[in-house]
Amino acid sequence: MTTEQWNKLLAVINGESIVPLPVGFIIDSPWLPGWAGMSVIDYFSNEQMWFEANLKAIEQFPDIMFLPGFWAEFGMCTEPSAFGAKCSWQENELPYADKIITDIQQVNSLNKPNPKTDGLLPFVLNRLKHYQSRIEQAGHNIKFAVARGPLNVASFLAGSTEFLMAIRTNPDETRKFLEVITDFIIDWLDLQARTFPSIDGIFILDDIVGFLGKEDFKEAAMPYLKRIFQSLDVNVKFFHNDAAGLVCAPYLPEIGVNLFNFSFQHTLAKMKELTNNAVTLLGNIPTRDVLAAGTPEDVCSSIKTELESVSDKGRIILSCGGGMPPDVPTENIEAFLSATG
Repeated sequence: MTTEQWNKLLAVINGESIVPLPVGFIIDSPWLPGWAGMSVIDYFSNEQMWFEANLKAIEQFPDIMFLPGFWAEFGMCTEPSAFGAKCSWQENELPYADKIITDIQQVNSLNKPNPKTDGLLPFVLNRLKHYQSRIEQAGHNIKFAVARGPLNVASFLAGSTEFLMAIRTNPDETRKFLEVITDFIIDWLDLQARTFPSIDGIFILDDIVGFLGKEDFKEAAMPYLKRIFQSLDVNVKFFHNDAAGLVCAPYLPEIGVNLFNFSFQHTLAKMKELTNNAVTLLGNIPTRDVLAAGTPEDVCSSIKTELESVSDKGRIILSCGGGMPPDVPTENIEAFLSATG
């Protein structure tokens, strides 16, 4: 992000009125390779092509905050790979990490990985090191330490269904599992922040949180998210959960979250109510059906409808309800900007 964009982001989070409303999108491997005209495997395996795809986006849309900005990631394989998960790669599909736990009792022998040496994490850091000077020459800085959340990582290591069942059937093993993963995530965020002193934000992505009821959330998610978000002294604490977000929204201020990207199924007005207007909201038009598959007119209409649902326009960054999905065309992004200008 540029210094101007970062300062604008801080202003919105602090409740200052910004006119016109800022626009921001989470962009990464589901959208960037196809939009930039390259294969997914080239985007992941070729540092130059990764950089050029991100550079093309910031140059074509300089008025958009792209979050987290030059995201060095390997899809859902990044963190699970450090635990030894097998990662499968195809030319134009997102990679997939196989589970390593077939019995929840195996978590008792699970060791915390070292983010300096294990899995794909050293490659993430090296990619950013290799291109840090060119990112800065483009007027941007590395501002976020990024990680998948503890429940997200657990669901890859053990299987989503199996992990969610274990929350109820094996609470002791689940706590042990999440403690090891949380300690690892904190180490990983800290390593990123120490490597790049320009970092002033945490970005955590965890959709599995949205599959929990209230009591399970308070027991199996909230304590670990709270530890993670309070592990670094930074100004922006950004949480993404585009599954059902109603369960976590009232607790976000207590957890420490001050920026939230959530499902398009929840209106800005509803989220303002649930968060007591204490959290900046990044949203919130439908991702696939409008931003990707709709016409420019559909995009403009959806933005109008969403804004009409909320009287207080403070603490809002206009976006879609989730990360930028595959196949979003340039003309729909341009229409989005024109509708907010």
